[in-house]
Amino acid sequence: MPAAQEPVRYETRGPVAYVTMNRPRYRNAQNSSMTYALDEAFYRAADDSGVKVVVLAGAGEHFSAGHDIGTPERDAHLPFERRAGLWWDHSDKQGAESRFARESEVYLGMCRRWRELPKPMIASVHGACVAGGLMLAWVCDLIVASEDAFFADPVVRMGIPGVEYFAHPWVMPPRIAKEFLFTGDRMSARRAYEVGMVNRVTADRDELAAVTEQLAGRIADMPRLGLALAKRAVNQAEDLQGLHSGMDAVFGLHHLAHAHNAETAADSLGGMDVGAMKQAATRKAGA
Repeated sequence: MPAAQEPVRYETRGPVAYVTMNRPRYRNAQNSSMTYALDEAFYRAADDSGVKVVVLAGAGEHFSAGHDIGTPERDAHLPFERRAGLWWDHSDKQGAESRFARESEVYLGMCRRWRELPKPMIASVHGACVAGGLMLAWVCDLIVASEDAFFADPVVRMGIPGVEYFAHPWVMPPRIAKEFLFTGDRMSARRAYEVGMVNRVTADRDELAAVTEQLAGRIADMPRLGLALAKRAVNQAEDLQGLHSGMDAVFGLHHLAHAHNAETAADSLGGMDVGAMKQAATRKAGA
């Protein structure tokens, strides 16, 4: 496959691995091909003894517009070799047997495993970080964002209580998380910094790569095992605060919403395709 068509680019510079989502034409919407390519890249970084830090970024104008719900390359119906869980192949099933199995694998399962990668991960975010894009940023240990970055989880418009990797009340205060979900509004990079979701904000995109690289370099000076153990310690503290079990509970609510939509609306997304979501966002912006 030509480099320009690879859904994820991978390169190393010294002790830092750079993983870059590469579907800029579609604002780095995550189809299954991209998700499994990310999984492969993170495995590669974990296995490379020379890599001490991983940076996740997006090519083009945006970090990620979320899960692919409507591009010509959407491949949710296709089978892939499963690596994140033991649920069966979704592609020859119907209804909840298909949706629950697939999302247990490529959404909740993948994200949980990436969170446990024993090397620090930094999300370098510019432009849109929406819905499924949030999940990718949130599995990272640190987030650096440019001033033009924005964050949003608008899936309540679909009648769904939030994205599958439901980290909302752990990455921001609960009342802020409720506002974030209830309104579906965009949160600016500056506001995300104020509520503690983002570590650093750069004045513009030109500074983003440099600031991210400098931070990655500082972290890479630390002992590899020390970094892995420190990461594990903080992750365990979050889990003791209910993150893991909370996600399990909300994942069930998420699929209750899918099932309700499938019975009462046009489809499991409540008829909210890409066009409908854009129209809803436009109406809100013009209000």
